[in-house]
Amino acid sequence: LQRARIVLRKYGFYYLLALPGLLYFLIFHYIPMMGVVIAFKDISPYDAVHDILYGDWVGFTNFTRFFHSIYFWNVLSNTLIISGLKLLFAFPASLILALLINEVRLTAFKRVVQSISYMPHFLSIVVVAGLITNLFSTSGGPINGLIRAAGGQPISFLTHPDYFRQILVAGHVWQTVGWGTILYLAAMANVPQELYEAAAIDGANRFQQIIYITLPSIAFVIVILFLFAVGNLLNAGFEQILLLYSPAVYSVA
Repeated sequence: LQRARIVLRKYGFYYLLALPGLLYFLIFHYIPMMGVVIAFKDISPYDAVHDILYGDWVGFTNFTRFFHSIYFWNVLSNTLIISGLKLLFAFPASLILALLINEVRLTAFKRVVQSISYMPHFLSIVVVAGLITNLFSTSGGPINGLIRAAGGQPISFLTHPDYFRQILVAGHVWQTVGWGTILYLAAMANVPQELYEAAAIDGANRFQQIIYITLPSIAFVIVILFLFAVGNLLNAGFEQILLLYSPAVYSVA
């Protein structure tokens, strides 16, 4: 007990700083895990609380029913395809943007670009979905406005299976690309400038310096973030899809 008092007296301020983050994970990530029992019980949506506490256990019956349903393979394949496309385009986009920002020498311009690219991350997904809906709307949307101006017919992009996934991926990239650059830029800031100076003396241009100095120096960050992204493949962005899709695109969403 005495040792605990000494530790709290010495590090109490740091524990206090960590408290909001710990409470966030406890309230929104760990306590909700109690709801996992729903998968193994016979739950009625009309009396869910009672069924969660006192309902009959049904083992893997719910899983068996889902795996044998007509929706399973469509849901699984669409999830993997959409997540794979987001990984394919969003992951390198953040790295490329970070490399470009790192090459900017005008500090004021660099800060403006960083701020503008970060901003979409702080927008609610509801707001982003509204922007996308208005952007591709057939009545007054700027995209279809350009198509009309070019003499074409308006296209209902959000109800067209050929375009829906591309819109999802593009919206995801736009919202996340700036935020994803933060760790890359922090890692690049720690690369010794002497390496660049030595490379310049040896005749290496800026592109060669990126290939042979910057990327190898931040390779550990790239690998870690890539592993995190791969570990998230079964999360295709439920909220984004729910807000944008319709029965016309169920086959691809």
